Amino acid sequence: MNHVHGAAAMLFMSWCCAAVLMAAAPGPVSMTPSERAAALRAIAQDRTDTEHWLASDPTSYLATVDRQDFGARTALTVGRAADNDVRIDSPDVLPHHLRVSVEGERFRVQAVDAAATFTVGTAASRTALVAPSTLGVGRFTLRLSHQGFPAIIVFDPKSPHFTAYKGLKYFPADLSFRYELALTPNPRPETVTVLSTRGNQRRATRVGWFDFSVDGKPARLEALRLLEPGVGEDDLGIFFRDATTGKESYALGRYVDVKKLVSGRYLLDFNTAYNLACAFSDHYNCPIPPRENVLPMAIRAGEMDAHYH
Repeated sequence: MNHVHGAAAMLFMSWCCAAVLMAAAPGPVSMTPSERAAALRAIAQDRTDTEHWLASDPTSYLATVDRQDFGARTALTVGRAADNDVRIDSPDVLPHHLRVSVEGERFRVQAVDAAATFTVGTAASRTALVAPSTLGVGRFTLRLSHQGFPAIIVFDPKSPHFTAYKGLKYFPADLSFRYELALTPNPRPETVTVLSTRGNQRRATRVGWFDFSVDGKPARLEALRLLEPGVGEDDLGIFFRDATTGKESYALGRYVDVKKLVSGRYLLDFNTAYNLACAFSDHYNCPIPPRENVLPMAIRAGEMDAHYH
């Protein structure tokens, strides 16, 4: 084969491969008028609910007032006195209220002062062994966060950060960004490292990929399952960046959840894409989208950057 014919053959093969890939990448899901109306109502309701939660809920991102990482320590103390690791200066909290220890993937919580109690759900307790979860101490909520990087996050329903509330911004709902997709499984699921906003490395399994098209252009996102306490076998994370990142949407990227359908396929709707908790508060530890999930096209759907930071 001479050089000209070889170059032509290579060009033809590249065109064929691109055409096959494009044909294999599904476009937006087809919907009846009633299905479209129902989907748009659900998107609008979800946005209303999210704004209400952010504005006033005691576990809103804006309710956070403190975070203490365990680091090399196996236990942290919580109380009103100045010698605690987590100090909560409030009459709701006793001078030495709690001691929280990390035991593997769980936390042992023990009341210290004689009158101290905490709530797990609605039940008052003085000792408990719990999975990553939340506790009540007076008016405060303590989130026991593990993520392989244990921490205590304090939420206050009277947080001064609520005064910073200014709503959320969204791209207009656009059902051309709504897909029903098969997951292409990773034939050899491997453990990968996901960087996070607090500098630690988090482990995840690369479960597989979702292929789709945006305006006829093929795109692919990898699906990860974080290898952390509290993450279920079927909990898939899609962390991504696109051409709007750092301009119209949050600079570190966004997340979108997928919902498994009875057909075995997954609903991937970018209208439900949302910002990292770190877009609102410094008290979180957020996975950073991997370079494999940087899309060259603009995904003008879902949450925009409302510039809380």
